[in-house]
Amino acid sequence: MSESTLRRGLSLSDAFREFLRHPSPWMIATVLAGALTVRLIVGDWQLTDALVPLVMLALFPAFEWVVHVTVLHWRPRKLGPITLDSELARDHRRHHRDPRDIPLIFIPTRSLIVVIVVLLALTAFAFPRVGLGLTFLLTVTVVGLLYEWTHYLIHTDYKPKTALYRAVWRNHRHHHYKNEHYWFTVTTSGTADRLFGTRPDPAAVPTSATARNLHGTA
Repeated sequence: MSESTLRRGLSLSDAFREFLRHPSPWMIATVLAGALTVRLIVGDWQLTDALVPLVMLALFPAFEWVVHVTVLHWRPRKLGPITLDSELARDHRRHHRDPRDIPLIFIPTRSLIVVIVVLLALTAFAFPRVGLGLTFLLTVTVVGLLYEWTHYLIHTDYKPKTALYRAVWRNHRHHHYKNEHYWFTVTTSGTADRLFGTRPDPAAVPTSATARNLHGTA
């Protein structure tokens, strides 16, 4: 499907077919499938296997907000001759310059590989039993897929059909087209933004001159 088709509007099935053409959903889904397979083999289900997903889901809006503010909106810094600037931050600035550039919506492949390696290390070494680590990995990959799908869908011309998705869609659109200093959550309608004071009345916020040019770096 061409980008011009996406611009004209599309059905949910069209959007999903385009979603599957990009590497990050497949990478995350592969890890999810592997984690599920091994988790079923290992067994050893305990109460903590139910608590870990609940705690992670409760904390995710705040985690998403913190990553967006501190990692994706990182301002490049000089340390002597070295510029401190991650691929995630660079690509996110490009994403703000052109929010409709479909490949830039997704997590960059090299950065995602690093994230997956870190998650596998945490799965293996950060939990008191293997099964609990795999439950953690399962939860992370499910949330990761939902994040990629939601973020992608918001930036297409698929029109909101439900009140919940409309609220999520509007919140993120304000971030890109109204003012980049507010509305940092992506998969919720502003839960963490309310907590951290970054969900003002849009009518009271001036349209930012740098929403498409983060930090005025372009």
